[in-house]
Amino acid sequence: MHYRPLGRTGIKVSPFALGTMMFSSFGNGDQGEVNRMMGRALEAGINFVDTADAYGDSEEMVGRALKGRRDDVVLASKFSRPTSEEINHQGGSRRWIITAVENSLRRLQTDHLDLYQMHRPDPETDVDETLSALTDLVRSGKVRAIGSSDMPASEIVEAQWIAERRGLERFRTEQLHYSLLDRTVEREVLPVAQRYGMGTLIWSPLASGMLTGRVRRGQESDLRRTRMFTALRDERRIDAVEQFVPLADEAGMSLTHLALAFVIAHPGVTAALIGPRTMEQLDDLLAAASVNLSDELMDRIDEVVPAGTGVGRMDQEYNTPAIGSAALRRRTYEDRAAVIAAS
Repeated sequence: MHYRPLGRTGIKVSPFALGTMMFSSFGNGDQGEVNRMMGRALEAGINFVDTADAYGDSEEMVGRALKGRRDDVVLASKFSRPTSEEINHQGGSRRWIITAVENSLRRLQTDHLDLYQMHRPDPETDVDETLSALTDLVRSGKVRAIGSSDMPASEIVEAQWIAERRGLERFRTEQLHYSLLDRTVEREVLPVAQRYGMGTLIWSPLASGMLTGRVRRGQESDLRRTRMFTALRDERRIDAVEQFVPLADEAGMSLTHLALAFVIAHPGVTAALIGPRTMEQLDDLLAAASVNLSDELMDRIDEVVPAGTGVGRMDQEYNTPAIGSAALRRRTYEDRAAVIAAS
């Protein structure tokens, strides 16, 4: 397998990373099969494993699966998403980061993480507070490199500037959503990451299963019946899938392989996360590593979803407070009334 530099960390990683959210009691709770899947992935050349403290008992299962082979992988975990009902068991505060990393290290049965990522931005915490705490973890040897996830381009730039001015460790990676159905990160996030020499990890390159061919127009599938995500019922996305299916057929490959090969073909992408639940799924995903898309096929993909555009968003994507909070985009009624009265 061909390995790629993880930004400017000096670490080399496989173009597919093993995402382990499904290695959990709500995915595949069979520890024996998880152990076998981990072994199969390593044998195939994958050396990058990604988990998070918000994935239920995933860290515990990954820790057991890596017993005796921890040094064979670049191990990444994440913090900041809620892990309990306790209000302070989340976010980017120093208080939580120091606690969260110790919890993750214990569950993963290791003394260090190769990459520790902020799972989602925390608008209530100054980024220099977060970077200061993460810097201490790097200097103590508990963490080798730090990264962000789902950060808007402007916040990536702000974090880089603060790190430089304060003499702090900077985010070396960004984990973002990118797929055939949503290419909006091509406009700003990927170019900014490239400008700062950051490695990029792609979550859900199959768009929560929409790009496996299991979500089709007029068909009820196991994915659509779950009703988990509104994106699975977005007609614009289904229209695009219906156009990608014949493209994949004409090229002699599955839609899954087309989708994965497309993502890792971008020069700004380091690795795509694959998240199998079964050994059968893992074997199919691993086969995509040998797929190379022709320029003609890439041009036809551009005709369906043009560069820098998208058809709908994933339910799990981060929305900045300026979009989600009316208080940040609308003056109060009293303020508006005062302006009118003074005019």
